[in-house]
Amino acid sequence: MGWLQIMLGGLVIVVSIASLFKFYNAGFFLHHEDICQHFYHVGDAYDGFDIRALNDRVGEVLDRMDKLQEKLEKTVQEMEKNKVDLGMTTMTRLEHKRFLEQEVIRPLYGAHIALRQIRLPQAEGIRNSTMKEEPLINTFVVEEIRKYITPKENRVRNTNIYGTQRIYNTIGHACVLMKKELEEYMDYDIGSYCKDDWSLSQKLMVNGCDPLPRRRCLTRASKVYQKPYPINESLWRLPDDRNVRWSNYQCRNFQCLSSKNPKRGYSKCTGCFEMDKEKPKWVTNSSLPVDFLIRDVLAIKPGEIRIGLDFGVGTGTFAARMKEQNVTVVSTALNLGAPFSEMIALRGLVPLYVTLNQRLPFFDNTMDLIHTTGFMDGWIDLMLMDFILFDWDRILRPGGLLWIDRFFCNRKDLDDYMYMFLQFRYKKHRWAISPKSKDEVYLSALLEKPPRGI
Repeated sequence: MGWLQIMLGGLVIVVSIASLFKFYNAGFFLHHEDICQHFYHVGDAYDGFDIRALNDRVGEVLDRMDKLQEKLEKTVQEMEKNKVDLGMTTMTRLEHKRFLEQEVIRPLYGAHIALRQIRLPQAEGIRNSTMKEEPLINTFVVEEIRKYITPKENRVRNTNIYGTQRIYNTIGHACVLMKKELEEYMDYDIGSYCKDDWSLSQKLMVNGCDPLPRRRCLTRASKVYQKPYPINESLWRLPDDRNVRWSNYQCRNFQCLSSKNPKRGYSKCTGCFEMDKEKPKWVTNSSLPVDFLIRDVLAIKPGEIRIGLDFGVGTGTFAARMKEQNVTVVSTALNLGAPFSEMIALRGLVPLYVTLNQRLPFFDNTMDLIHTTGFMDGWIDLMLMDFILFDWDRILRPGGLLWIDRFFCNRKDLDDYMYMFLQFRYKKHRWAISPKSKDEVYLSALLEKPPRGI
């Protein structure tokens, strides 16, 4: 009767846990406002938190526990009814082991994992978290979705290029965190001019509230907008200042954006609004082995590189140089302190206004080349980087090239980042590492996506 005693003891534990969570679901522990305030030492403990999703997840765990309890009770009743001698008759020790593993341990473990996945709001100040950090995460059961939508802290604990402490991946849940800003963005008179609020929309996008809702108001533009320069001239000439709305920048013209101006309003891409400093990039030999030339890259796949994506920070110079080689490159851009998007467009190139958070709007296996520089560096969370690289792999065709250009990180983190790039088993065409400073290094690589069978 030893196995029966073990099973009855387990049944008591299961019933006790199930009863505890029934009290939890009924509100004895969490739903009472005074208890929440006492526990968290703050008011409005569940402001912005999805209590319904929390109840649903707890209810799901309770259902699992109830089913397990019913199954155990039924089994015990049958054993008592048939007076089965565990040591002598039909059920062997192996069958008992299999029964416990499949019918008891696995369901109990599944309920345990589901319970651990339930997230409660945390008190403000703990790990830079707030009560409203993850309001909808309890809606999702699949762990991969939960990992995707959980905000990713910057590894170096400094503010990243977006001006934030974390990255929110976009599936809409982040809009709940920015209810006030989103309502302000959508507060307009239908058919009239939109407010001069592009910076507000960019703030929403950067913090994961993306894609934004469409609006029924007219976009503002300069009253004295000038005809763009002809394409051969526009590639290497600063545009007319009148073609940019400068109201949300520190500078009010392109000359102000000079690298010599410490108050220009942006920090990345030093000198990228100065054409004399941009022209030598990727076409002039450099003393650093991490600096690859466009002609050498294109020589690896002669005639095969026709379209590509430049994912970085800049004014489109890489796309301009590739255009001279009859290669069409789309450049990602955000207006982080300067009119990067307008500058790219006025040069006669294609700006793609996307954040690091979102899935790229290209179909699978369509790009010949992906180039990245100056944006995704050693501050980035490894799991976030993993999602990004898999998305790049998705859109890069077999035989396409991934050009990692001057990626830099701390020396101690280099192995982690190298693994991230090498995990796809791309063919190495070029690979170079150079010191950036005492504690940092540059990494450049040219990798080819292999063919994959279905």
